[in-house]
Amino acid sequence: MKYLLIGLFLSLCGVLISIILWGMEKSYLVSGTVGCIFIVISMIFSGAMVSGDRMRANFATETTDHRDERNKFTLNSLYIAIPNIVVAVLFYYLNK
Repeated sequence: MKYLLIGLFLSLCGVLISIILWGMEKSYLVSGTVGCIFIVISMIFSGAMVSGDRMRANFATETTDHRDERNKFTLNSLYIAIPNIVVAVLFYYLNK
């Protein structure tokens, strides 16, 4: 819940910064960029962007604690990204 609130705060700040810099027409820009950055971070830390043999090697060599920590970081970054993407899509369609 804490990370969703952080994401919501970042998205509102992003919308305000976009409105100040570019006006209401591009109010979705910073929030959408922040959301995309956190989705990419989530993909990298989840291990989804490596090949199958690399994924197998990582799975075989990491401990359960390390895997749980990696999965927790992946979910937390995804929880930050979700409100940013939702707000960016909402403001994009409201301005069109």
